Amino acid sequence: MPSLSIKDVPEPLLEALRRRAARNHRSLQGELMVLIAQAVDEQAAQSASAPGQTPARQKTIEQIAAEHRARWPQPFKAGPLAVDIIRAERDAR
Repeated sequence: MPSLSIKDVPEPLLEALRRRAARNHRSLQGELMVLIAQAVDEQAAQSASAPGQTPARQKTIEQIAAEHRARWPQPFKAGPLAVDIIRAERDAR
């Protein structure tokens, strides 16, 4: 497989990429591959979409969490606990 090399990356940018990779539980190489793929997919979607339309984008975990907090501002007070479900499944064996 061909390789790609980026030289003279500023240290603050490299450190930000490392933090982003760690936040997403990826290696730096994996995070860079995702970013490149997203950029290519986004560009292809923009060129394929009708003028004036914006392409669909994936939501970040922060955006999803904010939507859920807006929809359910109070935590659930009733319902089974995860530990109880796991114990019941284990005990059923």
